[in-house]
Amino acid sequence: MSELTDVMKQRRSANKFIQNVEISRHELDEIFELVKYSPSASNLQHAHYVVVQDADMKQKLHEAAYKQYKVLTSSAVIVVLGHKDAYLNAPQIYEGLLHLGVLNQQEYDQTIEMAQAPYKQQGESYQHDEAIRNASLSAMSFMLAAKDKGWDTCPMIGFDPEAVKEVLSVPDRYVPVLMITLGKEDTNSQRVRGYRKPVGEFVSYNQF
Repeated sequence: MSELTDVMKQRRSANKFIQNVEISRHELDEIFELVKYSPSASNLQHAHYVVVQDADMKQKLHEAAYKQYKVLTSSAVIVVLGHKDAYLNAPQIYEGLLHLGVLNQQEYDQTIEMAQAPYKQQGESYQHDEAIRNASLSAMSFMLAAKDKGWDTCPMIGFDPEAVKEVLSVPDRYVPVLMITLGKEDTNSQRVRGYRKPVGEFVSYNQF
């Protein structure tokens, strides 16, 4: 069994954390160094993370998350945001390839146009959906990378997004996608893993 297989099988949503366990910024940065390799549409890298460890700020997020206790006992609360205007960063993202000669000026201009076109043509709803889709891909990478380094996580959608934006001073063009609590799971009351559908129930080939 590969290490990746182990991590994917061992990762589960932790609903209770051991209190007063600290995670260093160095450890968090090591996780994010892996997260940066997550896929994103046109490499626009829509995800932005806000790491909350300050006790007062966690208390405010606890309120915004309808007083879910795991927010308070976690080592850190990771708020995953999606940037609706990520497409505007395409020129900066691709300019390195231009300077290295990987792309000539014409190829560079065409690449930028292709990356930005659907966002401009399809407007706000597309920008919103892409922010969520791509930040969600990144968030899954975060949870797997955290587990690989011995940390447990729980993805949460039970929170008031407007309250979270206010607490964290999030700019309007960012969408709160997930709140991820991170820490060391208290397994004393851990439940048996929930039912998982057999492959035949959720996979179809060639047509539904």
